[in-house]
Amino acid sequence: MNKKTIEDIELYGKRVLVRVDFNVPIKSGVITDDNRIVQALPTIRYVIAEKGKAILFSHLGRVETAEDKAKSSLLPVAKRLEELLGQPVKFIPVTRGEVLESAIAGMKNGEVIMFENTRFEDIEGKKESKNNPELGLYWASLGDVFVNDAFGTAHRAHASNSGISTHLPAVAGFLMEKELRYIGGTVDNPLRPFVAILGGAKVSDKIGVIENLLAKADKILIGGGMAYTFMKALGHNIGTSICEEDKIDLAKSLLEKAKGKIILPVDLVVTKEFANDTPFRTTTYGDIHDDEMGLDVGPKTIALFKKELKGAKTVVWNGPLGVFEFANFAKGTRAICEILADMKDARTIIGGGDSAAAAIQMGFSDKFTHISTGGGASLEYLEGKALPGVESLDDAEPCNCGCGCNN
Repeated sequence: MNKKTIEDIELYGKRVLVRVDFNVPIKSGVITDDNRIVQALPTIRYVIAEKGKAILFSHLGRVETAEDKAKSSLLPVAKRLEELLGQPVKFIPVTRGEVLESAIAGMKNGEVIMFENTRFEDIEGKKESKNNPELGLYWASLGDVFVNDAFGTAHRAHASNSGISTHLPAVAGFLMEKELRYIGGTVDNPLRPFVAILGGAKVSDKIGVIENLLAKADKILIGGGMAYTFMKALGHNIGTSICEEDKIDLAKSLLEKAKGKIILPVDLVVTKEFANDTPFRTTTYGDIHDDEMGLDVGPKTIALFKKELKGAKTVVWNGPLGVFEFANFAKGTRAICEILADMKDARTIIGGGDSAAAAIQMGFSDKFTHISTGGGASLEYLEGKALPGVESLDDAEPCNCGCGCNN
């Protein structure tokens, strides 16, 4: 990675603005998955240990109305962070103004504060998500240095990342650095064989990823709803399964371009209703009834994918293989978790989003080399796109070894 990291700057006594990604699921005031908070702890603890003044901020959901605002406070997150850190986290319930400025002015070295949801600034004029220059400048005025540890929003140019970076020394936190190293570094310089697994509902969501990986991966295994568009492109009946009719020709061209690299399912689990408790059966693509839809891959596909993964040294997975939210149609996704968990000699990376949620929900959170905290950011990075939140960070100094590296 050719960007400066938190270890490249002096933090002692500094007001350290840390953009974290605490966009966690909250139901009835209770956080149901704190993985993103846990993943940010190394950066926060480093600021504390270096006697910096940690000023944390994040977004939480989309905030466009007063009703959204009422249910999107970061207060529950601040309380959970306080528990995980084992020290006080002072919560400031505003995004700007005298109360926030006074709290920061009164901070001592090693203390932590968190201010309110940055998206509250979107209620009028979308100042945060539209990267309003005045807002970026204001937030930058609150600190001496900026640490971006929010990979999950790195694909967006917002006031809380790109806007602040314009005015302060800007570096990557440990989580950001880890995400870039594992996702970008692994895809660009993989140990081979390199196998990619792609799932999810739509081909359109993964077009760029497929095209980028065709040039880099040795095999691409495709499951989930997007597989049905490919199967229809091959002339198979897919019943009422999800399909992007306007992407069938694209699917054909991708299969031609792949020259055998793309591996598709050979059987599937079908049902007549989109529900967990409806009757279901396993069949092949030659025996789907017109009123049936596929909601998971079948056992023969699992066996095929396991065979294709055997001996792989690098595996990147993005997107579930079925409707994992329904227990009866989660077997394919669980099987992939189990297969990858057993690949002790391989570098296994889950590229965020629903596949990451499934792996964590099924109890495999510590069984992979890396589980990304970013959904959209992971997808765009897998496509090979430049991420605004990363591009705006300060470049690292070339090393003195004469090789031109940044280590």
